[in-house]
Amino acid sequence: MAEPSTMTGDVREKKIWKGVFAVSGIMITLVIYGVLQEKIMRFPYGVNKEYFKYSLFLVFCNRITTSTVSAGVLLASKKALDPVAPVYKYCLISVSNILTTTCQYEALKYVSFPVQTLAKCAKMIPVMIWGTCIMQKRYKGFDYLVAFLVTLGCSIFILFPAGTDFSPYNSGRENTVWGISLMIGYLGFDGFTSTFQDKLFKGYDMEIHNQIFYTTVCSCLLSLTGLVLQGHLLPAIEFVHRHSDCFLDIVLLSTLVSIMLSCVWFSHPLSWEQWIGAVIVFGSLYMKNFTKTATQRPPPSEQTQTRASSPVNGIP
Repeated sequence: MAEPSTMTGDVREKKIWKGVFAVSGIMITLVIYGVLQEKIMRFPYGVNKEYFKYSLFLVFCNRITTSTVSAGVLLASKKALDPVAPVYKYCLISVSNILTTTCQYEALKYVSFPVQTLAKCAKMIPVMIWGTCIMQKRYKGFDYLVAFLVTLGCSIFILFPAGTDFSPYNSGRENTVWGISLMIGYLGFDGFTSTFQDKLFKGYDMEIHNQIFYTTVCSCLLSLTGLVLQGHLLPAIEFVHRHSDCFLDIVLLSTLVSIMLSCVWFSHPLSWEQWIGAVIVFGSLYMKNFTKTATQRPPPSEQTQTRASSPVNGIP
């Protein structure tokens, strides 16, 4: 019979390897996802150098794939497909999520992937605003300081590029401003989406795949409607039919944090101002996490008192 300590060690080792697998899978997926985003939206296809312009089509393909997978998970786990929350609340998340993703794809026409990736750190401010409005949360002054420093670092990174961007859409300062405006829209809608999702999880006994399924089904219908109304559905299908490599990229994008990989792969140089901005952003986030850990740690006197009063520690 195995000793309890051995069994505990085996369980701990399995959890460690499971965590390593999960983190590695997330990181690899995010790297591929980010690179594919930039490739599809910023690089030409075919001998005629045609650019893919239908960002809402990417949203539709992504959501229809996700809804299919989430439905399969719910059926395989024998969990109910019935909506837990009112359907209009799923639709509200869908609308904000579609706006989020569309702004994200469109912004890649005007700002590079490294800029967009680092700018995502500035989501702290809209999340704090939506958290105050929707969840009635209260934040400390230190949280606002960190949010300000992160935004400052992101602003420096965006406003001081190393050179002229090669994007075919970025032909003037007004387009750069438009790209930044799209990023602001992306951050604002994304902050609302994550906050309202959290509210649904706390307000209802909701399984994650249930929310994903109904949210993505609504997103499929909404994005398909948008494509039809804009007259972009058939042109997008025709484009991917003429360019099989674009079709493969979209499939990979739909079935699936890297700034540096994009910098190396797509030759995005970083100016010294951008390096300063990056240092400010990640330094501020590190400082926040370090301070949070330090404040949660009890003082030495309490630790000593806890050890002395603990019945486990009293056993020889």
